[in-house]
Amino acid sequence: MKEKDGGPAFPLLGFSDGMTLRDYFAAKALQGIISLQDGAGSKDETAVYCYQYADAMLHAREGL
Repeated sequence: MKEKDGGPAFPLLGFSDGMTLRDYFAAKALQGIISLQDGAGSKDETAVYCYQYADAMLHAREGL
């Protein structure tokens, strides 16, 4: 596992590691965040927030 990315979310054995769990969590956070936004805020800020949420979820998993 590279850094703290949670490892692969959807690995395909012998073919690909797929996206990381961190990316998957960020994508899920993005769905929720943009569904509530009315165009306010920059896309770059939104992306940063999504990865902050993903990092928090990975951190929470360490305590389980």
